[in-house]
Amino acid sequence: MSAGLLAALISAVAFSTSGAFIKPLLEAGWSPVTAVTARALTAGLVLLPFVLLSLRGRWAALWRARRRVLGMGLVGVAFTQVAYFAAIQRIPVATALLIEYLAPLLLVAYAWAVTRRVPRPAVLLGSVLAVGGLVLVIGPGAVRAVDPLGLVIAFCAAVGCAAYFVIAARPADGLPPVALAGAGLLLAGGVLALAGATGLLPVSAAFGDLSLFGRAVPWWLPLLIVAVVGTAAAYATGIAASAVLGSRLASFLGLLEVVSAALLAWLLLDERLTPLQFVGGGLILGGIAAVRTASTAPLDAPDDARPAALAPGRA
Repeated sequence: MSAGLLAALISAVAFSTSGAFIKPLLEAGWSPVTAVTARALTAGLVLLPFVLLSLRGRWAALWRARRRVLGMGLVGVAFTQVAYFAAIQRIPVATALLIEYLAPLLLVAYAWAVTRRVPRPAVLLGSVLAVGGLVLVIGPGAVRAVDPLGLVIAFCAAVGCAAYFVIAARPADGLPPVALAGAGLLLAGGVLALAGATGLLPVSAAFGDLSLFGRAVPWWLPLLIVAVVGTAAAYATGIAASAVLGSRLASFLGLLEVVSAALLAWLLLDERLTPLQFVGGGLILGGIAAVRTASTAPLDAPDDARPAALAPGRA
């Protein structure tokens, strides 16, 4: 379990760097589709040597997991990322984050609907604490009424995020986590590039210098950072954690991304944290702790699958 918790923590911190490095590209004229395409393809190429090394010619494992790879690439990466970036063009980032990170609650509700059993008290308590903490960290103002279409798109991102955790937690069947991550990212990037080339999705980019933390840098620098850290490392460790911990606990641990993003903004952008944000971070940790206590009991949801061995190896 400790290996899974460490992988989930690394994933959350890695994902939290994405916004700070993607935002300058969007402000410079990159469309959400272009940013996600470049991010996914670059990250997939970064992981490709590790994918080949992990498979060692065992292509049958990749074929057996073709549905997981398709789901990860098309839903877990392409759909979720494009929906989120499209949402933040219509509504505040804080609001989009608040809605997207309702994904753990969607998984709890899904378990409730499928099993027709009320989730354990620890799970319900953890859900309340986590959402309360999320509102405090992001800011109570995030719940104000905004563009309805933006809210719908952000909710679509939440559905995609929940699907990501479910797909990642499925039994590996011989497919290493890094292989699922790399193959999914390359698939997502390829499909989005094709959609952009045919005019189905809007594509735009600017290749001059841009401002990053107050300094002029070449366009490829933030893209490379977000591809290596915020995508390749984030997805590889995130999938690995879900396979060990199950989709429900992994999704709650994913809320640490919001806490990490706030801390990074404090350290890198000098955005001071308020007492309410510290309280919110504590509530999120309390919610995760409550859900973790329930993870040692019989599972509430069929999608919360774990492999027989608890060795890390998801994506």
